[in-house]
Amino acid sequence: MFKRLSHWFNSMRGKARPEAGVPVAAQTGVVVESKKSDRSLILVKELSPRARRHMLRHFLALEEKDRLLRFGTKLSDEMVTRYVENIDFARDTVFGVYDRKLRLLGVGHLAFAPREKTRISGATIKPVVAEFGVSVAAAARGMGVGSKLFERGAMRCRNVDVDTLYMHCLSSNKVMLHIAKKAGMEIQRDYGEADAYLKIQPASSVSVFQEAMEEQVAMLDYIVKANMRALFKWIASLSGKNKPRS
Repeated sequence: MFKRLSHWFNSMRGKARPEAGVPVAAQTGVVVESKKSDRSLILVKELSPRARRHMLRHFLALEEKDRLLRFGTKLSDEMVTRYVENIDFARDTVFGVYDRKLRLLGVGHLAFAPREKTRISGATIKPVVAEFGVSVAAAARGMGVGSKLFERGAMRCRNVDVDTLYMHCLSSNKVMLHIAKKAGMEIQRDYGEADAYLKIQPASSVSVFQEAMEEQVAMLDYIVKANMRALFKWIASLSGKNKPRS
């Protein structure tokens, strides 16, 4: 049933007609994926405070160099833990991609801030700017996970009336800069750091429907995976109880 629903949703996305004269990335936040990632279904789910444990496990598993690229500085395990605990889910939005064992393959953090407090205050007249940060587990790189998280973040910006999506990273962060280039973002480099921003078009009924459907499909996928894991654990516990005593 889930596969049929996924195929139907993808066909509906394909039928959505782009708006004339507007780049696709700016319309919906959709970035064209590689053929490799097209062969696999990457579902992006919005995370809640209940996912902090999964997020912490994901960030702590990042190698030192990957933490440096993700946060722009070296963070100890204690500081990473503090970062996860202090995420304000009432203000910001966090997205994740889960594998079949409910491990996070990637996390995208969309942080909203007043325009005056950002480095690109002159890029928009809107009162709020969104900054995006992303990390992908080593085993999932090259699959398009980071790009899919960025797409979802851009779509959320569009649907909440934020017209500027901003990314700040080290100039050595090739993954982030690759995502930025694919999305058509303006990139400025200065003293080993890089700023990139994307102008996003206003929301439409298509973009609102698309985001709602993507979340529903991702939620259904998560529920199926969670129930299957619970079933396997229950079966394993029964097998352990039925083992003869030596």
